[in-house]
Amino acid sequence: MTKNLLQSGLFDFPYRSYHQVREALLAGDEIALLDVREEDPHAQAHPLFAANLPYGRIELDAYSKLPRHDVSIVVLDSGEGLAISAASRLRRLGYSNVSLLEGGVEGWHAAGGELFRDVNVPSKAFGELVESVRHTPSLSAPEVQALIDNGDNIVILDARRYDEYQTMSIPGSVSVPGAELALRARELAPDASTRIIVNCAGRTRSIIGTQSLINAGVPNPIAALRNGTIGWTLAQQKLEHGQSRTYPPASETNRTQAAQDARALADRAGVLRLEHAGLGELHADATRTTYFFDVRSPAEFDHGRLLHFRSAPGGQLVQETEQFAPVRGARIVLADSDGVRANLTAHWLRQMNHEVYVVDGLQAADFNVTEPWKAELAPQPQVAEVDAATLSTWLAETPEEIAVLDFTSGVNYQKRHIPGAWFALRSELAAILTTLPKSVRRYVLTCGSSLLARYAAADLRTLTELPVHVLDGGTGAWVAAGLPVESGATRLASPLIDRYRRPYEGTDNRAEAMQAYLDWEFGLVDQLGRDGTHGFRVI
Repeated sequence: MTKNLLQSGLFDFPYRSYHQVREALLAGDEIALLDVREEDPHAQAHPLFAANLPYGRIELDAYSKLPRHDVSIVVLDSGEGLAISAASRLRRLGYSNVSLLEGGVEGWHAAGGELFRDVNVPSKAFGELVESVRHTPSLSAPEVQALIDNGDNIVILDARRYDEYQTMSIPGSVSVPGAELALRARELAPDASTRIIVNCAGRTRSIIGTQSLINAGVPNPIAALRNGTIGWTLAQQKLEHGQSRTYPPASETNRTQAAQDARALADRAGVLRLEHAGLGELHADATRTTYFFDVRSPAEFDHGRLLHFRSAPGGQLVQETEQFAPVRGARIVLADSDGVRANLTAHWLRQMNHEVYVVDGLQAADFNVTEPWKAELAPQPQVAEVDAATLSTWLAETPEEIAVLDFTSGVNYQKRHIPGAWFALRSELAAILTTLPKSVRRYVLTCGSSLLARYAAADLRTLTELPVHVLDGGTGAWVAAGLPVESGATRLASPLIDRYRRPYEGTDNRAEAMQAYLDWEFGLVDQLGRDGTHGFRVI
């Protein structure tokens, strides 16, 4: 292994120390600190601004997340050997300024760096800081339940994504994802005496949502549901499931008022301005990393978009900023069709120490690019393919000789997979081969569409002399052909570590895990102080 690494030049990367990375962060330089481990190990411990870009997905995500090829990239892991392989892969994709974090995660900590748990930590820590500074009002779950039981004049607005709302929700609540709140609140609570309660699953989006409405001057009494659906569950109160209540269209009067309020907020925060005509020049500027985000709803984006813009609904962009824009110090350009959602989102991002522009004066007609947005991908390797019918025959005739490796997410694998298929992580491909049955004479790789499987196949060919095939169309094509599937964690060639299980997700979480998560969030402000690199400024 070491010989191959040396021969392929994988050891010719410079190292950057904790102190050098810290200096770059404090100076506001463009830097992408990339944790290339799977999401679960990333969530156990990482530097504040380390964005998770798993090794196995680099070809799928790099060009979208790292649009400038000479941006400073610092890759890290926790000693698994993934960092140096990822750095080599990034170099082959054309990135010229790639280095390794000296000592990885442990080196960061040993040098005095603060380590954080969980995911989307910059955004969650910022939310806690907002509550600490602004004393965002909140009500406990029993207090809100009492208001419901008493028939009080209240409306409960759920600031999460619509799919999260459908999974579980507060009784009677309405789905209004984060950036929509200021645009829709006056429609849902036209009486200024109506109490507005904003919830999410935990704390961040309810705090940011509540403070958004307060900052925007909505006249109603407003409070966050303290600790969200976690707090509701810990209070042993029942949630609803499968609800579909959502916001109505905004009237012109309310849209105009909301636009004025949001613009004033953005100006106060120091958000920069841009006209539609200036987008081309900004996009062509190769000296800076610039992200172009459409913060409207996904449905609006699918109906028509601006050139170069990708979908990033404003509430989620504030919630998952380091995943949408992993280059710290980059420019972020936001667009909407109403002047509310972009300005509201921008005023938060600016407080999070991002350089943010809003495109002024856009109308619905400007969103006229109807082709679906597609991420730019690395060139796909040539692979041998097999169709679903042929694979079905192979499995029927000689099942012991065929190893089907499924590189879909662990969540999707457990929902459905080809009978007998092994769940596999590309980051563990060499180890996987040592665990499979000795009778295997042929490998067939798949995932939902076989896109990721194609890249994994190129890796596998360097590790085996056995035939390697990719299932044409992936598991989706297998299902479309009417062939059987099975569910569950039936064959795990890799552990299910590609996704960190959030303590606030789903309906089967342990009370201890939920309470521990809340305790962790309460401590984030102190961790921010110890870290000292964030530059957050709450107005």
